[in-house]
Amino acid sequence: MPTHGSMTKAGKVRNQTPKIEKKPRRNLPPRVRNRREYWIRKRKEAGLPVPTVVPPSSVPRKAKG
Repeated sequence: MPTHGSMTKAGKVRNQTPKIEKKPRRNLPPRVRNRREYWIRKRKEAGLPVPTVVPPSSVPRKAKG
């Protein structure tokens, strides 16, 4: 019964394929975007100022535990 190819040919096609750099992400992942929108919505409800650009570190995270 024949095998599924020799080990000398392993990875041949993948190694011949040219490397393509990945494109930069245009949008935030949904989890991060939703957390940021929630933070902005709560600040507006409380009557606090909302900065035009919200840095990710300004969004408070829940304490673990």
